[in-house]
Amino acid sequence: MRAAAFRTFGGPEVMEVLSFAEPQAGPGQVRVKVKVAGVQHYDCGIRSGWSPPGVTVSLPQIPGNEFAGVIDQVGDGVSGFAAGDEVLGFAVLGCYAEYVVVGADQIVSKPPTLSWEEAGGLTGNGQGAYIAMQAIGVGPGDTVLIHGAAGTLGSFAVQLAKEWGAKKIIGTASEYNHDYLRSLGATPVTYGEGLVGRVQALAPEGVDAAFDTAGEEAVRASVELVSDRDRICTFVAYDLAQELGLRIVRSQRSAARLAELVGLHSRGKLRILIRQTFPLEQAADAHRLIETRRGRGKIVLTI
Repeated sequence: MRAAAFRTFGGPEVMEVLSFAEPQAGPGQVRVKVKVAGVQHYDCGIRSGWSPPGVTVSLPQIPGNEFAGVIDQVGDGVSGFAAGDEVLGFAVLGCYAEYVVVGADQIVSKPPTLSWEEAGGLTGNGQGAYIAMQAIGVGPGDTVLIHGAAGTLGSFAVQLAKEWGAKKIIGTASEYNHDYLRSLGATPVTYGEGLVGRVQALAPEGVDAAFDTAGEEAVRASVELVSDRDRICTFVAYDLAQELGLRIVRSQRSAARLAELVGLHSRGKLRILIRQTFPLEQAADAHRLIETRRGRGKIVLTI
């Protein structure tokens, strides 16, 4: 099979299309012919030489941890799925490829209301936002601050906070993205110097919880604004979070959670903005774009 992979660690330029043996579904597994794979900062970190705890990177390595496609092989012991089923799912690595093999507990059915591009880009950031909002206890009546709210992760977080009854959602973003945040249900605020004062002016009653997707400055601002440190979460500045005594929250994905997100989309409660689609051969360009950390919407690969 063809796959976008890297044979050495480095910048986006190390990504290339290579040939690999086709994987085969074992007991409890399915093989999916991938149509779309999502691109995440996680993938860029792996490509750059980062090894997450418990993850083994073997060169040449195929990155990619979310996908959508059609089942073409079903292993022994699998029930509820059959060849020809359209699905979306997740894996730690290996999704920038024509085929991926995963456990049957790592996929859910794709409804017709979800496009292939949307399905390929939902799993990672959608579940990450869900886990973060759940970890900081977002619920009815809360005032929630989301840093980097126009990014894919932040956009999902805004929509989930709204769905779960938050009273006010304040999202940091450049002025270019303010109208977009308003369309999602958030009150936009420009990031940078003076952020704490601007947020206090928007929420004189205080901020109950904060989620950071931007970095250290955002975490420090959150500590000034939120009195309960258990209600502050970052998916970026883990070292600073540990130094400040904040809870360390990491994504633990599940098919049940993914199915809930798919249901929200089907009911019109969750929008997935696709920023740009690249063919597999242009995986390097997709990495270059996401590493600019500018713009909004999901970047995906078509295979």
